[in-house]
Amino acid sequence: MTIGELYRLGRRQLAQAGNESPEFDCACMIEKLWNLDRQGLLLHGNEPAEPQKEAEFRNMIEERAGHRPLQYLLGSWPFMEMELAVGEGVLCPREDTEVVVRAAAGLLKNSQKPLYGMDLCGGTGAVALGLCSLLPHLHMDSVEWLEDAFSYLEKNTGRFGDGRVIPVRGDVLNPQTPALLCREPLDVLISNPPYIASGELPGLQEEVQREPQTALDGGGDGLVFYRAIAQFWVPTVKPGGVVALEIGEEQAQDVCALLEKAGVIELCVHQDLGGLDRAITGKRTQVR
Repeated sequence: MTIGELYRLGRRQLAQAGNESPEFDCACMIEKLWNLDRQGLLLHGNEPAEPQKEAEFRNMIEERAGHRPLQYLLGSWPFMEMELAVGEGVLCPREDTEVVVRAAAGLLKNSQKPLYGMDLCGGTGAVALGLCSLLPHLHMDSVEWLEDAFSYLEKNTGRFGDGRVIPVRGDVLNPQTPALLCREPLDVLISNPPYIASGELPGLQEEVQREPQTALDGGGDGLVFYRAIAQFWVPTVKPGGVVALEIGEEQAQDVCALLEKAGVIELCVHQDLGGLDRAITGKRTQVR
């Protein structure tokens, strides 16, 4: 078969399987295997497909039709000009996460002095790497507890961190962890923690359910990690330092209350491109 025939075959198979974006998904797979973008597919679509690559493409289509995340099939996914390694065991980076990164950067952009920050529940390292890409004076530790996810954190920080993002193993929910990991008071504390209520997990999209549940499950009310961050981690932020958290679309009021109680002021809720609440930022007040 030709490359173009395979593309059309894959597109039909995905559409029949109920895939919401068969053209896009197939185009991504074609680009991975043959290094052809859409224009390249038009120019070279009549060329015969190598048997090995044809077999690999067919296998990818079958797995995608079975709801394996596209990001896992491709082995990487873009986030803020970086192509981050992803795979089973780590949460896929999402465009919405740029909201918390850019909101935090906006509060720190005028600082000319060296800055030190902590990224909690680091996963692929998207948050820490994205923030450091916007703030050249920032150095960060990115904390991750899960072994599979930590391997991706190491890989991505090694490639994109420029020595300014250090992967660190640590349990965010353990009250002793902040004292063990924080080398000095923080200029910025940022996190995209698990925030989906446990009871809502079975109703998630099938692809999302293939991602690690531990990276999604925020406990009975979705707020377990926010309570730990407010109680254990906010005290590590220096007065005037920035706190920035990604949130679920209905969590702004509850998370703001937790942060306010912990001494975070100037709270601001930020929306994503769909107009949904997606992040909260604030600054730590002077220590009472």
